[in-house]
Formats: sequence, structure tokens, C-alpha cells
Amino acid sequence: MSKPTLGNPRQTIEVLQKYQFIFQKKFGQNFLIDTHVLDKIIRAARITEEDMVLEIGPGIGTMTQYLAGAARRVVAVEIDKNLIPILSDTLNGYDNVRIINEDILKLDLEELVMEENGGRPVKVVANLPYYITTPIIMGLFENHVPVESITVMVQKEVAERMQTGPGSKNYGALSLAVQYYASPYIVANVPPNCFMPRPRVGSAVIRLTRHGEPPVKVTDEKLLFDIIRAAFNQRRKTLVNGLNNSDRLKLPREAISEAVERLGKGAGVRGEALTLAEFAKLSNDIAEYMK
Repeated sequence: MSKPTLGNPRQTIEVLQKYQFIFQKKFGQNFLIDTHVLDKIIRAARITEEDMVLEIGPGIGTMTQYLAGAARRVVAVEIDKNLIPILSDTLNGYDNVRIINEDILKLDLEELVMEENGGRPVKVVANLPYYITTPIIMGLFENHVPVESITVMVQKEVAERMQTGPGSKNYGALSLAVQYYASPYIVANVPPNCFMPRPRVGSAVIRLTRHGEPPVKVTDEKLLFDIIRAAFNQRRKTLVNGLNNSDRLKLPREAISEAVERLGKGAGVRGEALTLAEFAKLSNDIAEYMK
């Protein structure tokens, strides 16, 4: 097995010049050029030689080399066809890597995990383009892809949003959705100079460890998330008004008011004051009313 040859600016520039690679703004490409950060990600993801890793957006293969040295198998999914010849070159010495030129959002990941890992849970590692972070993470959770953990580089503000609790200005639908499926832990903050080209914002590595069972019991998962989205769609409104204005919830105002009052937080409470457990109680009360 080869040793990693990428991970610093000089090597990255050499590869990019060799292939005359042009960064695509539409794919939000920022390549990691810091070996310390790469080591941190591998440690945070707790990769062992038994693991299959699904890497999303391998770029020129920098992190893929590190993953391949730690895991049994790495499947790297890259949307940009211009990067495929580069990946074939930089990963040439690694016989446990498979490269797939596809859009991760269109790939049947359940089938892929069955084919590559016998359906057993995989570890996802990615340096995600910021514009598509939420759809990718929520897609993995909502489609019940067998995932043990997701360790990703995301915009710092998004990482904070995933980890925060009630009362914070960053608390919202994403916080609740992530915490319903997983336990979030911010591993490290990463400054812009660790990337090429430099992004305009700070980044963070966050590990999301999948819950065996969700921490709350709900009778209707879809209803829970409809209520959460409605509660945060108009943050300044009270919870009752937010739910009443939602086109997803066709309920009389009295039923909404009664369910909110049963939380014991007062009629003027806003969504940002509720915990996941309180949203679950509200959802179950409304589900009972809708029967």
C-alpha cells in the first residue's frame, strides 16, 4: 500500500498543473492542503481496518489516500468528471479504493452499501461543498442508509447550528433534525488558509454518531418534521401562529392552541424555546387529534 503523497500546497499545485485543472465554482471545490487537519479527520472518524468508508467529493484524492491507509475499503463518489483522471493517477497505488463518477444525491446508496459491505453500516467522511451540505446529510439520514457515523468538513456556522440547543440564534430545524438522528460533536475549527482556493468563511469538522434508536418516540416522523419546519419558517411568530400558517398542517387553530398549551410554556411560546422532546410531545398530541 502506498503512503499519502498529497496534503500540502506544493503537491496539490503540482497535480493541478499537471492536469491543467480549473476549479468549478458550481461544485464548490476547496481542496484541503493541511496534513494536520487530515490526520484529525481520520482520528475523529475512528476509522479501523475493518471499516468501509464512503467518501463524498474526494477532489484530487488527498483525503482518500489517508482513508485508504486506515480502512479496509474506500468508495469515493465524485461528481466532477474532470477529476476522474486525476483520481485514477493519485490513487493508483491503492488497491482498496473504488471511484464512482456520480452525483451522490442520485446514487442508490442502500444498494451500494449492500454490494460493497453486505449491508453493514459504513462510515461516511467528506469535505462537503457548503451549498449542498444539508441535502447530503439529511438524505443519508432520512433515506435510512446504513451509516454508523458521518464525519464532515462543513461551514463553521452550519456545524454550530447542528450542535446547538434551544434559545440560541443558531438553533433551528437543522439542529433538531440532526439531533433526532445522531449525536453531534464538533472536532475542530479549520481556518480558510487550510484550503485551496481559500473559502471566505471558517470551516469545522463535525462528527455525527448515528443513534441506535431516536432519542424520542414519535408516532409519525413526517408530521414531527412538518411541525418543526413550520415552527422555524417564521421565527418571529409564536409557535401557534407559525403552525397555523403552515400549508403542511391542515388543522383548526383551536386544536393547535390546545396542543401548544399542553406543553405548559404559555400561549406565546416560540419554536426556538422547545427541546426535541417537547416537539415530539407536540407532534404526538397533534397526531392523536388527526386520527
